[in-house]
Amino acid sequence: MYGYFALLFVTPMLQAIFPTLRGFNLLSAGLVMGVMIVPYVSSVAEDAMRAVPMALREGSFAMGASRLQTAVKVVVPAAFSGIAAAYILGISRAVGETMILAVAAGMQPNLTWNPAEPAATITAFIVQVALGDLPHGSIGYQTIFAAGLTLMLFTLAFNVLGFWLRRRYRELY
Repeated sequence: MYGYFALLFVTPMLQAIFPTLRGFNLLSAGLVMGVMIVPYVSSVAEDAMRAVPMALREGSFAMGASRLQTAVKVVVPAAFSGIAAAYILGISRAVGETMILAVAAGMQPNLTWNPAEPAATITAFIVQVALGDLPHGSIGYQTIFAAGLTLMLFTLAFNVLGFWLRRRYRELY
């Protein structure tokens, strides 16, 4: 659904601004994916901030801090591990999302930094290559395992980062 929204609504709006933009592009898919992940991240971050004990807030108010100062200097540092976890979960969800990019970005095996170009996700590449008849030991056969290993390493890196942040900031508060 999000992919069709990106393709049929966001892309024509972007083409009105950038007339040379192709029909399939990473920009519209990325914008829709960002909008899709914002509620997820904000919900988890809000839960983390609500979990901060009321005694910390009341202590800050008792010292004469305003609501903004309390939020910025007390609540956010106390909930930092939960907020960081929300962002890590959001990034992990974006990395694993395939369908938005499969529909809106054109499924082109293209490695580019240009958001106006069509491209494909790593998971879509694995599916596309694996659907063909691949002989054992061929270059195509080995590339799907390399792509899977890359995805696994991304997931491992995000999990290690989350574990490190949790351990680092749980000791402080």
